[in-house]
Amino acid sequence: MAFKPLHDRVLVRRVESEEKTKGGLIIPDSAKEKPAEGEIIAVGEGARKDSGELIAPTVKAGDRVLFGKWSGTEVTIDGEELLIMKESDILGIIS
Repeated sequence: MAFKPLHDRVLVRRVESEEKTKGGLIIPDSAKEKPAEGEIIAVGEGARKDSGELIAPTVKAGDRVLFGKWSGTEVTIDGEELLIMKESDILGIIS
């Protein structure tokens, strides 16, 4: 894929949630919520301060992250549905 986000934006692939509940019930696709967990695919160079100094991003490609339910903009790149969001929309990194 030849896509590089600009500034403090990141490209995220959603990670699909479980298809069953803990009790073993299967959740149909129509009842599933969009997952708020994803994998970072690409990261921009970072934000700039008013002085022009670069603020390096905290996340890197390959990190698993949590983000807000309505965060980001959905895009399709090479036939795959991805999200572009600001790094500040990311709530945390899953280790």
